[in-house]
Amino acid sequence: MQPFNLTATGYNLNYLPEYIALRHGFFREQGLDVKVTIPTPWDGVLDALADGTADMALGGIWVPSMYRDRVQNYTVFAQIANRCPLAILQHGSPEGLKLADMAGKTVLMKSGGGASVGLFFKMLLRENGIDARSVDYIQDLDGKMLGDLFQGGMGDYFVTDNLSALAMVARNPKVSIAMQTVTQGDIPWSVYYRETATITPEVLDAQRRFCIGLEKGIEWVLEHDAETFRDELAELFPAVPVDVAVSVTNAFRRDGMWTSTSVSRNGFERWQLGLRDARLVKEPIAYNDIVRDGPAAAAQEAARTP
Repeated sequence: MQPFNLTATGYNLNYLPEYIALRHGFFREQGLDVKVTIPTPWDGVLDALADGTADMALGGIWVPSMYRDRVQNYTVFAQIANRCPLAILQHGSPEGLKLADMAGKTVLMKSGGGASVGLFFKMLLRENGIDARSVDYIQDLDGKMLGDLFQGGMGDYFVTDNLSALAMVARNPKVSIAMQTVTQGDIPWSVYYRETATITPEVLDAQRRFCIGLEKGIEWVLEHDAETFRDELAELFPAVPVDVAVSVTNAFRRDGMWTSTSVSRNGFERWQLGLRDARLVKEPIAYNDIVRDGPAAAAQEAARTP
């Protein structure tokens, strides 16, 4: 069994197919002993890649993008989350959200896991013709702290992960979900990558086998209604009411969170425009300059072969 170590920026429901692949032995079927570590702070994933204790990192593609040709070049070889897993909360009862109504308002945004929350939300505003500078932001505090403050009356909206948002609504009738961003189009939210200079034929083979296991995990989740594995969800996310975990999982299954191990070209190009407008990259990076789809494509071909 070949050790294949993963360092991840967090533990999230949008990584569910990976957890299923681990629990159901899909990676071991490919001769890989996958071990996962989650460093604190999250950017320790880059240290783990640099010192060789990790074979791959899992996180947002915005990190390899902004590091490219500046600090270190990374190559992305697979995707797990194809949509943004956030929710926008508001005070009061749920009503149809018009993003234009946010101009002049104050939005709280969690940022403990990096910059992706703010990057996506401001991109979404710009895509809808809204000047992101017309909104005031509070985003440099811990997510739980911001959630407590929002429920206490701070700000007009709160952007956080979907699972936390639904859990908050389930216990607090004074707040509601105005939008779930999983409905807002494709984007390579969470990808697997490693340092470009360290890729060898042996690494590519291990990546291919990892993608076969992950592809099987994605297929398994898409084929099973979350109600049928609620006990497993309860074990994976013990701090979350199981009904909430089931609801979010089925919403993600329905709305395109999980598609395949390949990075969507359209989603990639959209995100690159967002990163350019946020000044993280000077110009959008070409897909083939940072994504190497060979391992994922080979895994999908293997899945189609009887």
